[in-house]
Amino acid sequence: MNLHSYKKRRERQLTECKQYRIQCSNCRQPQFGCYCNYIQKFDPKIKFIILIHPIEVKRRIATGRMAHLCLENSDLIIGQNFTQNKYINEILKNKIYQPFVLYPGIKSLNLSFSSPEVKSATFSLAKIPLLFVIDGTWATARKMVRQSENLKPLQKICFTPTSPSQFKVRKQPKVDCYSTIEAIHHCIDLLGTQVEFDFTNRQHDNLIAVFNKMVERQLQFVRDAFDNPRTTSYRRPKHRVA
Repeated sequence: MNLHSYKKRRERQLTECKQYRIQCSNCRQPQFGCYCNYIQKFDPKIKFIILIHPIEVKRRIATGRMAHLCLENSDLIIGQNFTQNKYINEILKNKIYQPFVLYPGIKSLNLSFSSPEVKSATFSLAKIPLLFVIDGTWATARKMVRQSENLKPLQKICFTPTSPSQFKVRKQPKVDCYSTIEAIHHCIDLLGTQVEFDFTNRQHDNLIAVFNKMVERQLQFVRDAFDNPRTTSYRRPKHRVA
C-alpha cells in the first residue's frame, strides 16, 4: 500500500468511526445538554454543603452538582463516611456557622409547621446557617448519615412538600420525595425570612428554572428517540450460540 492509499483509507476510517460526545467540564453534561447558560448564581444567605454519594456522582442528571453551580459559597463533597473529612471537621469548629442536617425523621424539626417563634429560637441571628444536604438515594443517604459520626450530633431539619416533584425523568420512591435541587429551593423559601434573604426578585427561583430546563430537554430527547429510533447502537451485536 502506497502513502496516498494509506492516507485515503485512514481518512475514511476517521470519518466512519463513532463520534463521541463532547462533555462540558462545568456541568458534566454532553455539550448538547449543557445547562450552564441558564445559571444565575446568587447568595442564599445560607451556606450549603452538598454531600454527594459516589454513585450519585456518576449519574448524568443528578441535581446536587446543578444546585452547587447555582449557589454562591456552597461546597460539593463526594463520599459516604465523612467522619474523618478534614474540611468538614474544621468547618464544624468554625463559630461563625450554625450547622444543621437536612434529613427527615421523628426528631427532625419540620420547617413547614414551625412558627416564626420556633424558628427564631432555633436559628441564631448571630450565626450563618450551615446546611448539610445529603445527595443520594434513600438507601445510600441513610448509610451516609449513619456512618458519619460528626454529623450525628447536629440538629436535623426537614419539611413537608407542598406539591409533587417535577423530576419527571427519574422515578421518585414516594410522591412526597424531592430532588436535591428542589429540596434546597424549598429550604430557602422556608428559611429566607429568618436569614434576611431578599425575596424581591426571587433569585432562588433560578434553581427551579435551570432544573426545569434540564428536565424538559431530557424529555425531548426521549420523545425524539421514539420518533427517530436509531438503526445502530454503540453496543456490539450479540452473537447467537448455536
